[in-house]
Amino acid sequence: MRNVIDIKDLTKNYGKQRGVSQVNFTVKEGDIFGFLGPNGAGKSTTIRSMLGLIQYESGKVTIFDKDLKKDKESILREIGYMPSEAMFYPSMKVKEVIKMAADVRKMDCGKEAEKLCTRLQVDTEKKISDLSLGNRKKVSIVCAMQHKPKLFVFDEPTSGLDPLMQIEFFKLIQEYVSEGATCFLSTHILSEVKKYCKNVAIMKEGRLQCVDTVEKLTKTNAKRIQMIRDGKKEDFIFKGDLNTLADELVGHDITDILIEEPSLDEIFMHYYEK
Repeated sequence: MRNVIDIKDLTKNYGKQRGVSQVNFTVKEGDIFGFLGPNGAGKSTTIRSMLGLIQYESGKVTIFDKDLKKDKESILREIGYMPSEAMFYPSMKVKEVIKMAADVRKMDCGKEAEKLCTRLQVDTEKKISDLSLGNRKKVSIVCAMQHKPKLFVFDEPTSGLDPLMQIEFFKLIQEYVSEGATCFLSTHILSEVKKYCKNVAIMKEGRLQCVDTVEKLTKTNAKRIQMIRDGKKEDFIFKGDLNTLADELVGHDITDILIEEPSLDEIFMHYYEK
């Protein structure tokens, strides 16, 4: 499969504020690619640079085998982008905002927009100013999806959505991907990456920590140890030879011990903390 996104040595500085430095990753066609990291890790900066919304100092961005700096307009025609905080004209009705988003692309997206609004339970007659955060998110999702792009780029898409709408949102993504689309999903919610993504990149403090499959990242020799040693409860992650731990416990009063695999959350948090 070809690379839909190819980022090489992407660097963006904000002066005293942190940007991103030497970011490298690729996203394959048909993937739901997780872009993971805590708030402030540089995820949004990477996305905005990748889409040409802000200028970056150095590096190269290739999307659909096209150079972003040379073919930005044609690249963006095939992308559906949802920012983490979408702003709409407050006095407009939902249906007017959705139509305006389609008109900007000079496309008739009425049929697809109607399907999306039904699935996401969007009231198109309401004014934007009357919507909750979650309902504004749903309008943003419709605007990003209605033209059925080749590439979806979502920045923290599910914050504000209730659990049922989160499930419906990912069902829609999976349907579009099954029809040939690719999805780039930026999030700090570990469960979303574990459940829906095959590959993941992890950011911390503006730098890429690792890029790998979710399966490989969650394979580890580490063990979670819970025990009562000399009357005190202990709970920790042990990395190393269990025989070494056994030797260390000689001479101590062990009244209870449990050795198990660490949770996937703990494995991912390891990359945040190291």
